[in-house]
Amino acid sequence: MDRSTVSRLCAALPGALLDHPWDEGHDAWKIGGKIFALVGASGHGVTVKCPDVETAALLIETGRAERAPYMHRSWVLLPFGPDLAEDEAEHRITVSYRLIREALPRRIRETL
Repeated sequence: MDRSTVSRLCAALPGALLDHPWDEGHDAWKIGGKIFALVGASGHGVTVKCPDVETAALLIETGRAERAPYMHRSWVLLPFGPDLAEDEAEHRITVSYRLIREALPRRIRETL
């Protein structure tokens, strides 16, 4: 699992756009102008939103994720490495995408 795999998974989602709001080293995948997946300059892992703080805490507690720096407690960092299977990353990215998309105003969702 790496940055290029995250990019491939995110690019396959309808309306997903890659942005570099801080610099070229940060890949921020957005839907409707809102981030749903982020790979930082260090390339350590992918940051995604969970349905709630409890889900994020469970992922952290079980060692599947780490606390995402600079983000709300409902966001986690999925570290790249042999323990992160592509299907798990795809699931977490898709959940994050859906959560962010559903939270967008209807008028924005309708244009996507």
